[in-house]
Amino acid sequence: MVGHRSSAVPLAWLYAALIGYASLYPFSGWRDSSAPLLQFLVAPPSRYWSGFDLVANLLGYMPLGALLFGAQVRRGAAQARAAWTTLAAGCVLSLAMELLQNFLPRRVPSNVDLALNTLGTAAGVAIGALVHRLGGVERWQAVRDRWFIGRSAGGLALLLLWPIGLLFPAPLPLGLGQVLVRAQEGARELLEGSSVLPLVEPWLSAEPRLGPPSPGTELVIVALGLLAPCMVAFTVARPGWRRLLLVGGATALGWAATTLSTALNFGPDHALAWRTANAGAGFALGALLALLLVPLPRRMVAGVGLVALTALVLLVVQVPADPYFAESLLAWEQGRFIRFHGAAQWVGWLWPYAAMVYLLVRVGARADEPAAPRT
Repeated sequence: MVGHRSSAVPLAWLYAALIGYASLYPFSGWRDSSAPLLQFLVAPPSRYWSGFDLVANLLGYMPLGALLFGAQVRRGAAQARAAWTTLAAGCVLSLAMELLQNFLPRRVPSNVDLALNTLGTAAGVAIGALVHRLGGVERWQAVRDRWFIGRSAGGLALLLLWPIGLLFPAPLPLGLGQVLVRAQEGARELLEGSSVLPLVEPWLSAEPRLGPPSPGTELVIVALGLLAPCMVAFTVARPGWRRLLLVGGATALGWAATTLSTALNFGPDHALAWRTANAGAGFALGALLALLLVPLPRRMVAGVGLVALTALVLLVVQVPADPYFAESLLAWEQGRFIRFHGAAQWVGWLWPYAAMVYLLVRVGARADEPAAPRT
């Protein structure tokens, strides 16, 4: 079986990192553990264990199992070998997380969690094997060959992650990359007690401006927020009508993800509260700009994407603070979205910067790939 570069590889690595984040959050209060590290393996089940824990631990490792299995099969590994190595990787990852939880006061290692995580990985492997048996991998490869160039795994992974980042509250629709406040907090903690802190204290203590953003700023941010994923898509899509459809798909996906995010934050009755005149005009402008850029070659598209992303992050970090935005963040960080907090938060923060690195690599690519194969 010929191996293929698969977007499942970067997605599996990212998902494993998110499992680590969720398992060790909030990363505070590390201490020496007096109890034997492996004692939890023979301890009786915790009485605080709930049905939700069962579902979360079981389902949480299923995507990891499916991604790891699929990535190995796509690279040419035998199914049996891929299944066993995936199951071992899921078990080892879960065991490592449980061992590290010995050192966190707010986390409790559990043999039940370890068993459920391993079972969830096995379920993911079974789903991946079923999809493979039904020909799903071959069908996806055929579609991918018709729509996308080779070596497109990184771009496809970015496109799949984009709507996830939109689910975490943003200061404005499609305004990903809002990391300034958190970067200030992290730098202040890192430099606490050092001689460098007084030199950068004015910047780290700068109070955010209050008040709504200007209509022009909102329109431009939304337009750039839609144009950026379209440019990423153009760098991996084959030229022609496929790019036109991808613009429509990105517009619909951005609209749907923003609506869902608003519904999660403020309730279904307010799902379309984000749809102001400026936001709607920004969507239209972003889609129009993307359509005008459809004929451009990939290198030029990547360059335009770099400019769009740079402008986007520069504008987003300057958006004035909004009390409703702060309330939304509080609901995610301390309320009902805490279990999904890590994944959506980090994707929303880092997606523009990861896309900039990817587009920079595409700008330096030696040549465009050949045209699409005959369909």
